[in-house]
Amino acid sequence: MRKNWIAVASAQHARWGCETPDSGYMQVGHGKLAPLKRVAPGDRVAYYSPTVTFGTKDNFQRFVSIGVVQEGAPYAFDMGGGFVPYRRDVAYLPAQEVSIQPLLDHLEFVEDRQRWGYKFRFGLFEVNDHDMRVIAQAMQANLMPLALAV
Repeated sequence: MRKNWIAVASAQHARWGCETPDSGYMQVGHGKLAPLKRVAPGDRVAYYSPTVTFGTKDNFQRFVSIGVVQEGAPYAFDMGGGFVPYRRDVAYLPAQEVSIQPLLDHLEFVEDRQRWGYKFRFGLFEVNDHDMRVIAQAMQANLMPLALAV
């Protein structure tokens, strides 16, 4: 059964992962392997970016990309300088970046409107089909490759 994931990264980092649609990837938790082991081929992933640039507080708060995890296991990727994070391949869909603010009242994972950002601290968390559909529709992504069409 397909799962839905929200991954968290700066917009700059999330955009790097989907720069080349036919060879997209995801990285979470500063390249940790363990979270990627929870994700399986066929799962859907949407990237949420609290900031534009890693390490800043520029308050971006937008969904940046959405796609489907591809076949294969997580793998190490040498980015140089001794940094070797783990990645999974993702086929990203054409989509518009969208603010989370107008979606907050429609997302079921938002349990407390005053503390809506809490779950994002985990870096990767699961959401239901309804929430992934709300995000995909707001991003104007094609629901067919996501198998979310109603």
